[in-house]
Amino acid sequence: MLTIPRRHFLVAVAGTAGASALSRSANPAWAQDEGPLPEVVDWKDPDSTIVHTEFTVETERGAIGTSGITSKDVLYLRNNLPSPDEDRVADRDSWEVSIEGVREPRSITVGELKDLGVETVATVLQCSGNGRGFFDHDTSGSQWLTGAAGNLLWSGVPVRNVVDALGGLEDGRNFMTSTGGETLPEGIDAKQVVVERSVPVDHAVEHAILAWEMNGEPVPRAHGGPLRVIVPGYYGINNVKYVKRVSFTEEESDAAIMRTGYRVRPVGVDGAPDQPSMWEMKVKSWVTRPLAEAGTGRVQIHGVAFGGFNALDSVEVSTDGGDNWQQARLLGPDLGRFSWRPFVLSAELEPGTYTVTSRATDAEGTVQEEVTAPNHRGYDYSGWRALAVDVTVV
Repeated sequence: MLTIPRRHFLVAVAGTAGASALSRSANPAWAQDEGPLPEVVDWKDPDSTIVHTEFTVETERGAIGTSGITSKDVLYLRNNLPSPDEDRVADRDSWEVSIEGVREPRSITVGELKDLGVETVATVLQCSGNGRGFFDHDTSGSQWLTGAAGNLLWSGVPVRNVVDALGGLEDGRNFMTSTGGETLPEGIDAKQVVVERSVPVDHAVEHAILAWEMNGEPVPRAHGGPLRVIVPGYYGINNVKYVKRVSFTEEESDAAIMRTGYRVRPVGVDGAPDQPSMWEMKVKSWVTRPLAEAGTGRVQIHGVAFGGFNALDSVEVSTDGGDNWQQARLLGPDLGRFSWRPFVLSAELEPGTYTVTSRATDAEGTVQEEVTAPNHRGYDYSGWRALAVDVTVV
């Protein structure tokens, strides 16, 4: 049985008409909610996903395989606004994005972007709230456990190629600010609802891409197609979907989602621009199987691990709740600094109950934390202690 906080409750999600998060069963490690998949992702595997709301679908903890790449059929969904209608994205190559803050600003189509070059990057896509359900304090929003994360191959044009093609950056540009192309609800100040995020310009120009492919196929509409910003090493909210504007700016965006949203602050404190923004991801890992039972003898303990903003160095596994650790073996090819790696530990286990968990270390020597300190919105629980599972060997 998965070690979890004391409370499980229904969570209302602001802006989601008539939708609420469904409560978990007694074993949320693999619990299925009974709600149907939202229409925009009705092609996903219902046996490997958990529906929270029409905008939030979680990957079952045991559905992550050992190949290192997450299938679109099980990839989590987290949208802030409804996806554009299909007719808006039907002609993908004609989708336009406005590039500003460069010396030769203009709008450019996806078809034209494809002529500027292409790269493929493997990177973890993780919702800022992944692990929210492990916090002990009440938090609004979907009570994700481990399933608001995946590892994808994204293909598109490097941002640096676009900047070079348009004459370089204007002076004094400190941020890359990306604006999503969702249709905004009427009667509401656009700045209160628009998905517009700013990230440090140096990292964006060096590593970000404007992606039109995910795992070798056109980016699905639900996941940001026809064009999505991918900022490797940064939380999912910065990877703006349906991008219609990329502006290199002196200041961060004044949109609410940037100014006060996705800020790490103490419980009970309002969001403010001087608080840390949800940019760089932390080092993290978790076990994906076994999650409840295993046969006696040699047990293969699997999981995934990543360094977050830095490359992954190593992973350890404990079968006694963290008293003792053994080095795990990383599986598959190293897909780069921003990718996760599956891992395995072969352990000889006699009948009994074992508390199994993992902890990762990044290339800078940062070790995955044991416990994540509370924060108001319940962002990025990474603590290895609560991520443990109790496995009964029979």
